[in-house]
Amino acid sequence: MSRAAYDAVVVGGGPNGLSAAVTLAQAGRSVLVVEAAETVGGGTRSAELTLPGFVHDICSAIHPLGAGSPYLSQLPLERHGLRWLQPELPLAHPLDGGRAGVLHRSVDETAEGLGDDAASYRRWVGGIAERWDELAPMVTGPLVKVPRHPLVLTRFGLPALAPASRAGRFWFETDEGRALFAGCAAHAFLPLDHLMTSSFGLVLMAAAHAVGWPVAEGGSQRIATALAAYLVELGGEIRTGEPVTSMAQLPPARAVLFDLAPRQVATIAGDRLPERFRDRLHRYRHGPAAFKVDYALSGPVPWANEKCRRAGTVHLGGTAEEIVASEADTAAGRHPERPYMLVAQQSLVDPSRAPAGKHTLWTYCHVPNGSDVDMTEQMEAQLERFAPGFKDLVLARHVADPSWFEAYNPAYVGGDIAGGSHGGLQLVLRQTFRLQAYRTPDPSLFLCSASTPPGGGVHGMCGHHAANAALRGVLA
Repeated sequence: MSRAAYDAVVVGGGPNGLSAAVTLAQAGRSVLVVEAAETVGGGTRSAELTLPGFVHDICSAIHPLGAGSPYLSQLPLERHGLRWLQPELPLAHPLDGGRAGVLHRSVDETAEGLGDDAASYRRWVGGIAERWDELAPMVTGPLVKVPRHPLVLTRFGLPALAPASRAGRFWFETDEGRALFAGCAAHAFLPLDHLMTSSFGLVLMAAAHAVGWPVAEGGSQRIATALAAYLVELGGEIRTGEPVTSMAQLPPARAVLFDLAPRQVATIAGDRLPERFRDRLHRYRHGPAAFKVDYALSGPVPWANEKCRRAGTVHLGGTAEEIVASEADTAAGRHPERPYMLVAQQSLVDPSRAPAGKHTLWTYCHVPNGSDVDMTEQMEAQLERFAPGFKDLVLARHVADPSWFEAYNPAYVGGDIAGGSHGGLQLVLRQTFRLQAYRTPDPSLFLCSASTPPGGGVHGMCGHHAANAALRGVLA
């Protein structure tokens, strides 16, 4: 590397690293992003994983938190090629017998489809969706910030504290309502009897009504590409294909921000950080892993329920009780026979993802961290359960187990794509158990990955908050 001086260097070009760099560049600071891979993106890359002409999202696929991000939504990313596409239905959750819980863009339409659960849905989800613009900055904000709308936060926060398994039984009576909520809450990568798992369900369901569950036209890579283009427009620089293993590789800078896993930061920073703090970073707990299968299909998935054929996202797992059991198995180190699965059908709304008449399918389930068990058979059994004849459409598949994910991105320790366990206090305090979560004992070194608040998701808020911390500190 050249020895040019910068106000800040950002190590890691995922959505948080890029958001940090853009925030700094908007403030007039000189900034360099150094990315190990040949392209920026981290969890927002896309590639032809199966066959030529089939574009698959490698990690993130559906982006309610991207479209609803208080920071990303304010950037001129459309000018740089990002276009959100909204599926006809955000989410469907099939049950045996051709039934399904369906999440529409409209609160009323969703509530009416849930029958006896209509009033409860309007109360618990509709009320939050109505105040999304006030709530979103608070649930994605830094831990120490005083809420601007404390009553709104209280209305959300008290129900959000509940374990999803109990809240779902209390709030909803129908199989459809309970399953719909459990499937959204299971994005927590936690057993659903844990405190605060309801928060994941409430946020994601409310976001569907407020901003939708969109895909990025052309692939999730477009999010990172647009952020990178805007950064360059602001005068920032990006270098790719340069893995960083020590501070000595970086040019002089007043601040360094790390969009990396905690243990990577401890290794790179070395003696710049006290031994006790490095030990804390090494002890950071990682959560369950993802086992992912991407498909090239000869046609659309033949779901037994017609509404699933119109949904951008489908949650597979059967009843709420089955989902609770699946997530409990994973947390206990077991591999469920009927795994809870997340399924995305991007090509239904984005024809650029596959050749004419063909389709892509993005699927993954949760497995124990570091698992080496092949879950393809169990996942395809779930697909056949709710879409008989699915296997007849498969042209090719690409399997990504936890070791593949970690090799693809070392920040995905053991295949953990969520930036760390959401269990206990780590959900809100994340990696360092410090109220100033983005700072380190070295005033020039900052943490900005999904292992800082508010955690995983393509929203850029971790990077944005870390950059603001640097601007209030060494870059003031």
